[in-house]
Amino acid sequence: MLNNMPIINGDPLWALLGRFRTDQRKHKIDLLVGVYRDKHGNTPVMKTVQDAEIHLAHQAHSKAYGMLSGNANFNQQMAKFVLGDSPSLKDQCTIQTVGASGALRLIADLIATLSPDSTVWISDPGYINHRPLMEGAGLAVNTYPWQNKNGQLDIDACFAALEKAKEGDVLLLHACCHNPTGIDPSLEQWQLFSDKCKQKNIVPFIDMAYQGFGDDPDTDAAGLRLIIEDSDFAFIAASCSKNMGLYNERTGIATVMTTNHERHADIQTLLETITRANYSMPPNHGAAVASYLLDSPDAWLDELASYRSRVDTIRQALGAALKDRGAPAEFLDISHQKGMFSLLPLTKNQMLILQDEFAIYGMPNGRINIAGLKMTEIPQLADAIISIVSR
Repeated sequence: MLNNMPIINGDPLWALLGRFRTDQRKHKIDLLVGVYRDKHGNTPVMKTVQDAEIHLAHQAHSKAYGMLSGNANFNQQMAKFVLGDSPSLKDQCTIQTVGASGALRLIADLIATLSPDSTVWISDPGYINHRPLMEGAGLAVNTYPWQNKNGQLDIDACFAALEKAKEGDVLLLHACCHNPTGIDPSLEQWQLFSDKCKQKNIVPFIDMAYQGFGDDPDTDAAGLRLIIEDSDFAFIAASCSKNMGLYNERTGIATVMTTNHERHADIQTLLETITRANYSMPPNHGAAVASYLLDSPDAWLDELASYRSRVDTIRQALGAALKDRGAPAEFLDISHQKGMFSLLPLTKNQMLILQDEFAIYGMPNGRINIAGLKMTEIPQLADAIISIVSR
């Protein structure tokens, strides 16, 4: 059997992380993995999460199996957190998943079951795992452009590409804090996306991984809520990894939105059938923590706001440092973008120089994790960028 094993390239992100860890230079900077870091360079457990875990440990009664759909309270709380007071809240059918990646794959498997000829349209550039998750379910994938050379959303080019979409295709959009560009649509542009979905009869699929990291949670969800309220049928994947720091707890939801309430039970059964053949049921710990926080969210939302403020402060400081050093205009958009990531307008070779000569590790496409940068490292990064673009 092993004789038939193909040679497979590893994930480029984790390969680069391995290279970073073996780099002996003391001034090295890791801007690879999308995790929040504090001023000391650590990824902390939120104080509110620690309090929740202590409470849950004292209240623990059993580790018995749960339901295939996971923690029911968590599912409804997360649906409410994502959808807010939207009238479409009654249209949701939600189950817990193994993080947002698990939600994306579960919904991909659902699409492959219901409409195997559908093509999923993803942004280019976009989240590195969108394509393999969709293709892993056997779905065709196509792309639409996202960012123009001026560092803005290229909505005209996006819609020109989507003219090739056929009825029943799926449009996968980032709800906020676009990964990797940090470029989000305005509400007016969200309305245009909604109009395009209705015009072409394609299904919106919204990936909500960073709610509360761009602006407050309701503002970050405004575009999602707009397009969902305009749609009879849609999908949502959401995660607690970033906004609660539950990265390795793998805590997320998959939501199917439909105004056909008579089919909700069938949808739930089909989702559970797919997960039963995969991981059976999701782990409860992260969902229990999230549920505890969502019961009385004020302290957690304050802590999340402090994280968001730190990331924005880093953005502004990096943008100012680049401006002070005379960086080209396309680098200054960093100050106006949202969330954890930005896409440096550097070539693959220039990103390699950034690693080899300056010990600064980002992705080959230029993506850097702004939330992983210390304030004390900003001059080092800005100087390195200027050195490279000046050659």
